[in-house]
Amino acid sequence: MKNLVTSIWQFYVDGFRSMTLGRTLWLIIAIKLFIMFFILRLFFFPNYLNEAAGEGDKEDYVSSELIMRAGR
Repeated sequence: MKNLVTSIWQFYVDGFRSMTLGRTLWLIIAIKLFIMFFILRLFFFPNYLNEAAGEGDKEDYVSSELIMRAGR
């Protein structure tokens, strides 16, 4: 089992060492993920639950919203 894990690890290490275009593509992917998960989240997806529920009342706020919306 240990030999299998070591050979798989070595396969990927050798593959990443010999990449030329792949490194550029992985860099582009990393930059896009950073933009999507950190930059866009900060500006376009505010934490609505903290604003609406206040401090410490998140459970009560969620349960009351679920009950109100189920009664419609």
